[in-house]
Amino acid sequence: MSSVYDEVGEEGFRRLVDAFYAAVAEDPVLRPLYPPDLEPSKEHLRLFLVQYWGGPTTYSDQRGHPRLRMRHMPFAIGRRERDAWFEHMSAAVRGLQLRPEAEGAILEYFEGASLGLMNRVELA
Repeated sequence: MSSVYDEVGEEGFRRLVDAFYAAVAEDPVLRPLYPPDLEPSKEHLRLFLVQYWGGPTTYSDQRGHPRLRMRHMPFAIGRRERDAWFEHMSAAVRGLQLRPEAEGAILEYFEGASLGLMNRVELA
């Protein structure tokens, strides 16, 4: 059985991250949460995804433990931000045209991770 990394590969993760960040760059909800230069963020995400899905450990070698929740705590992430993020990421994943099993695994991970990074509650 091959890993998601084996199916997606370095180039696939690069395409995924490029598509996602192209959408973020134009999104009025998300763009303010990111630094002016998106390139470092793109590279961090790409390296993280490569490692998470079974590729080289370059992310941890360079940056240590991912500590996703801690790294995202400075940013106000409520339902609106999370939903915008997940919408763009889902579109980027679907754009890869992977096997349904691989696509489903990636989307399931992103759904759970994005929900776990929410740190603001909007009152109705």
